[in-house]
Amino acid sequence: MIVGGIPMLFGGGVAPSKYLAVAHTTTPFVSVYPWSASGFGTIFADPATLSPGNATGVAFSPAGTEIAVASDGPLLSAFITAYPWSASGFGTKFANPATLPPNTAKSPAFSPAGTEIAVAHDASPFVTAYPWSSSGFGTKYANPATLPASAGVRLAFSPAGTEIAVTHTTSPRISAYPWSASGFGTKFSDPATLPTGNGQGVAFSPAGTEIAVTHATTPFVTAYPWSASGFGTKFSNPATLPAVYTAPAIGFSPAGTELVMGTGDTSYVATYAWSVSGFGTKKANPSSPLSSDIAGISFSNPGTEIALAVNGTPFVVAYTWSSSGFGTKFSDPATLPTATGQGVAFGR
Repeated sequence: MIVGGIPMLFGGGVAPSKYLAVAHTTTPFVSVYPWSASGFGTIFADPATLSPGNATGVAFSPAGTEIAVASDGPLLSAFITAYPWSASGFGTKFANPATLPPNTAKSPAFSPAGTEIAVAHDASPFVTAYPWSSSGFGTKYANPATLPASAGVRLAFSPAGTEIAVTHTTSPRISAYPWSASGFGTKFSDPATLPTGNGQGVAFSPAGTEIAVTHATTPFVTAYPWSASGFGTKFSNPATLPAVYTAPAIGFSPAGTELVMGTGDTSYVATYAWSVSGFGTKKANPSSPLSSDIAGISFSNPGTEIALAVNGTPFVVAYTWSSSGFGTKFSDPATLPTATGQGVAFGR
């Protein structure tokens, strides 16, 4: 079963992360490494058929048997590319979906059951979803009856797989829908208190009882209780706000006791304690500081490491993780991604 987006083994164990993938802006557009408690292993061989353009995001399927890459490829390209994945690395690229996303795709996400895949993108309908199986993409789902208001930036499925949320660049800046095997349901009512600027990142808590959004103006992050009825009353802002504009990177720790997001100040990251009451105390920044903005966050299973896609060299960084927050930085991979990190994902 899957809890909070984390594959769980019967008997209470957690399937550990064995791989770490990074999406980046120059060929080969995606780099994948073996992962262990020692950190990065030797980079896998590139896929035989590359993504058609700069990669904007990457995701492993919940079973860890497929990997998907979103891109800003040239006109009429696939914008989303998927491959079988195994301990040998990339398999032969799946056929492109019959109905392509219309332009630059971002934030690829598999549903927790692994039976659907969705991407946000810049042009209407701003979000596109497909059935997914071991054969690859199925027939595109019908668009939501009420579309997101503008260019999709990031999306997330709820841990139960019964909702999907999309951030976008104009009010209400976040749109959420029921989700089922039939696709999009009727859009949930907008939150009573909207995010204050262009929507950026979005994440559900592992319990599925909260949702958080980063955005372009103060307080830079907004969080709400979440239920089958949709958005609840906005949580109070953090006592210590992120210093400036937040990046689209945001994620709850697998334990659900911390919330991490990218920021535009020189620390490039902000971490808060989290509970059902909302934001707690801001935690210390990493002792080995980041050198540039981050565009993606991923926690390993079982939550003992955190990886960040970064805009500058080394383009991906990873740290140990605990309830205290960031721990010791892992050594950089021997072979770095080739350019700006745009997304990062642990796989098993």
